[in-house]
This record gives sequence, C-alpha cells and structure tokens, in this order.
Amino acid sequence: MLSDLVFWLGLAVELALTAGIVVTASVVTERAGPLIGALVMTLPVTVWPAYLFLALDHDKAFLAESAVGGLAVNSVNGIFMVVYAALARRRSLAISLLVALACWIILAAAARTVSWSMLPAIVVNLVVFPICLWVGSGFSEVVMPTTVRKWYDVPLRTLLVCLLMATILLISNLVGPLATGFVAVFPISTTSTMLILHQRIGGPVTAAVVANGIWGLVGLSIGLSALHYSILPTGPVLALTLALAIPVTWNLLVWTARTRMPGARWKRRV
Repeated sequence: MLSDLVFWLGLAVELALTAGIVVTASVVTERAGPLIGALVMTLPVTVWPAYLFLALDHDKAFLAESAVGGLAVNSVNGIFMVVYAALARRRSLAISLLVALACWIILAAAARTVSWSMLPAIVVNLVVFPICLWVGSGFSEVVMPTTVRKWYDVPLRTLLVCLLMATILLISNLVGPLATGFVAVFPISTTSTMLILHQRIGGPVTAAVVANGIWGLVGLSIGLSALHYSILPTGPVLALTLALAIPVTWNLLVWTARTRMPGARWKRRV
C-alpha cells in the first residue's frame, strides 16, 4: 500500500513539476532567448523528484545504484540533444526528433547491457560531454523570431507534457534499480520542449535551445555523482540536497559566465 501511494504521489508531483518547467522554459525562450530557456529546461525537475520518491520506498544502496545508471545514460542524453540540434536546423520536427529518439533508444539499450560501476560511467561522461559541447557550440546562437501567443498555448503545452511524462513514469514502475536510473533521466523535458518549440519558433532556434541545454546536463552528471558518493555515508537527506543544489548552482554559474562573454547575446528580430 505504501509503495503504491509513493508511486502515485511521485507521479502527480513529477507531472506537475515537469509540465510547469517545460511550459516556463518555452515561454522564457520566446521572451529571453535560447540560453536562459535551455538552463530552465535542464533544471532537475524530473530527475530529482524521481530519486526523492525512490528514497521513500527503497534503501540507500538502491538509490546509489540507480545514480550509476542515471549517470551512464545522461551521457546518452547529450548525444540525443546534439543529433536533434544538428538535424533541426534544416529538417522537420518529425525527422529530427525521430532520428534523435532512435539514437537514444539504441544507445540506452546498449548501455543497459553493461554492468556499470561509477568509474566507467564517469569516464564516459568525461569523453562524451566535451565532444557534445564542442559540436553544439556551432548551433547555440541565433536571432530570435517574433512570436504571438494564443490563448490555448499554455493549456495545450501542459497537456502535451503531462501525456508524455505519464507514459514514461508508468514504464519506470515496472523495472529494476539500474533501469530505473535510466528511465529517471530520460530526456522528458527536452523532448517536450522540442515538440512545443520546433513548430512554433522554428528548427534553428529550437536547435539553439537544445544545444545550450547540454551545459545543464553536465551539472546533472555532477549532481548524480554527488548523490552516489554521499548517500551511503551521509544518508538520503544530504545526498538529495546535493543532487538538487549542484545542478541549480551549475546552471546559474553557466548563465553568469555565458552572458558575460564578449558577443554572447541573442537578438530578437523586430
């Protein structure tokens, strides 16, 4: 009974948080540009609640192992985002998203065949993310188009995110600890953002949002590493606090550094 209650409570909270952050990110992108929208989009609003509710229903060892799986597949998310960004500049939403999702599924399935430990997962992240950031840097700055918001935009975006999120979370209830870590970091927010923005503001701008979002994934990897290493000696309270505080702080630091770089600005077309 407690397990069922925790699952459904977790589902409701994650639905609300994810829908809120994705809709906020889409609105912020239209108003302030792709960098801020990307950093909002990559806040750990799906990952952190997933681990919070896992902590209510599982022991510390389960969470530590799940963090390993989450760290491994987070590098796959970086590849997913680069593939989409590269295609979205010239291709349709359907082609860009389907190819990127196919890559994610293949790589995530391959990752599940590996008996991951922390050191290999960290090494993979250290190899993948510098490459993804380097490739994505070519897509990260664009001229923002002028947009007109309809009355139904926010409700429609919220419904879309909730449907996608519910499907993924229902699947996560059927798998074990390592696979739970994989599902917990499925790029739900990013996928929802692609679906919302590509048709509305165009592929190149959405590609810029996604490319900038790779920086947020780096912070998530650091947070998952902190969760893994801190939960056994200190317990879930401090470990989960670090898993939330580190990505948020990282995104703030990225925003500060990127906005102070010479020429780092995104202009809105008038």
